[in-house]
Amino acid sequence: MNITLQYFDGCPNWQVADRQLLEALELAGLGATAVDRRLVSTPEEAEAVGFRGSPTMLINGVDPFADPDAPIGLSCRVYRTDAGLAGSPTVEQLLAVLR
Repeated sequence: MNITLQYFDGCPNWQVADRQLLEALELAGLGATAVDRRLVSTPEEAEAVGFRGSPTMLINGVDPFADPDAPIGLSCRVYRTDAGLAGSPTVEQLLAVLR
């Protein structure tokens, strides 16, 4: 399994997402899985990789939380959770896509 966490510098949520992703990996029995953390620095780079906001998690190259209408660019991303909008998917949401 290939996991990439894309973010931009200054994003207030990418480190929360990183911690929650690592917790979900442990709970799924995938704690040894490496996470590739990729800094997206410029609008051109965001366009080249189809970056729809920070943080973005790719599982085997696919964004399981993708909103095809979200603009590409260096912006903060929000996720729908049971508690409302949040800056990161919950551990439970991450577990669901890892299984």
